[in-house]
Amino acid sequence: MGRRLVVIGADAAGMTAASTARRRDRDLEVVAYERTGWASYAACGEPYYIAGYIPELDRLVARTPEQFARAGIELRLRHEVVAIDPDARTVTVLDLEGDRTFEDRYDELLVATGARAFVPPIPGVELEGVHTLRTLDDAEALRRLADGPTGNVVIVGGGYIGLEVAEAFHVKGWSLAIVEAAPALLPRTLDPALGLQVAERVEAMGIPVHLGAMVEELRGAHGRVVEVVAGELTLPADVVVLGIGSRPVVELAEAAGIPLGPTGAIAVDDHQRTGVAHVWSAGDCAEVRHRVTGRPVNYHLGTVANKTGRVAGINLTGGDFAFPGVLGSAITKLHELEIASTGLRVSDAVEAGLDAVEATIEGSTMSHYMPGAAEVTIRLTAERGSGRLLGGQIVGGPGSGKRIDVVATAVWAGMTAEELSWVDLAYAPPFSPVWDPVAIAARKTAQAAGR
Repeated sequence: MGRRLVVIGADAAGMTAASTARRRDRDLEVVAYERTGWASYAACGEPYYIAGYIPELDRLVARTPEQFARAGIELRLRHEVVAIDPDARTVTVLDLEGDRTFEDRYDELLVATGARAFVPPIPGVELEGVHTLRTLDDAEALRRLADGPTGNVVIVGGGYIGLEVAEAFHVKGWSLAIVEAAPALLPRTLDPALGLQVAERVEAMGIPVHLGAMVEELRGAHGRVVEVVAGELTLPADVVVLGIGSRPVVELAEAAGIPLGPTGAIAVDDHQRTGVAHVWSAGDCAEVRHRVTGRPVNYHLGTVANKTGRVAGINLTGGDFAFPGVLGSAITKLHELEIASTGLRVSDAVEAGLDAVEATIEGSTMSHYMPGAAEVTIRLTAERGSGRLLGGQIVGGPGSGKRIDVVATAVWAGMTAEELSWVDLAYAPPFSPVWDPVAIAARKTAQAAGR
């Protein structure tokens, strides 16, 4: 028998690792087990499918089982791994359609079980009309609703998923409300002042935003949701979408004795090795190291899943590549409003024991005389004294968001704010003022840092 790789979970991390490993070792047997009916799909595109921007669900599938088979990878959909025996190097698999259980052996095992949408323990979450968005089946269900007769939809959670789903239903003509327990939108990625700015912009689009409102109950009639109750606030609801984050799926690993880390995700080293021999982990279920703080974090981002999957595939076939870390760079939009962040806010930096400062500027995405010029707010974080950049946040109109990549590059490279202020950025009036707002923000941040 040849060496055998078993992959648990056939989405971004799992199938990237499988493909990488197979390319590096053509004699390697590779089988991937996936409990759902989908594999290797673009979950980040789901809100845009719901909105109708993407006409067919199949367009979100990156590679089909037939394509994987031609690459020498056996993909078994609707098969759930229910147990791992690290001593025997076997997994127990439940065939969900054939209703049978069998064992499979492995030489190397990759746990890429991903994450699941968080459903709060409140009355009414089981009612018809209450949805989460994680899988393609979730997206298909919400698309059918969005395309049907319009009504009232309540989005619980003002993070990225909440805003993206809000746009999807808004363009379909639904009446919307966003309910967020925190005092500002995007509380995990933006400072409150910028989160409030986003809330004001969203409300200007005709979408009510209720901040500081903790949902306590979903009320129903005849088995369907009809109202959302948050303190003294009661909102009519034909559809409720819970967009309040996700949690790593780690029960299988934990039951097998695979150690978890402080974040609650699977602990791995920089080669994606777990604490159990011949067992690796990557993607949303695994920890990664934050490049600035050095601490373990658990980010549910497609970029991180693909990269850690590639690292696992290299190393489990004898390679030696260390994953260099993450910054948590992310971007989203609601209509023409763009929002992005990378690295640390001041509050994050202080919690990590860093002495940090911040500076904020208001600028324009283009030269002021150009039609289409939009306002942009940029806030940068730097270490006091040294001026080392630690992170950034951007809120603005079209052309704002992807400027975060310049900030992310500078933070990644350990540049100071002063160094970034002098970087030779491209200029032409349709793209930027002669002094790009990123450069202006960097200069102001350098001054705040004492440089």
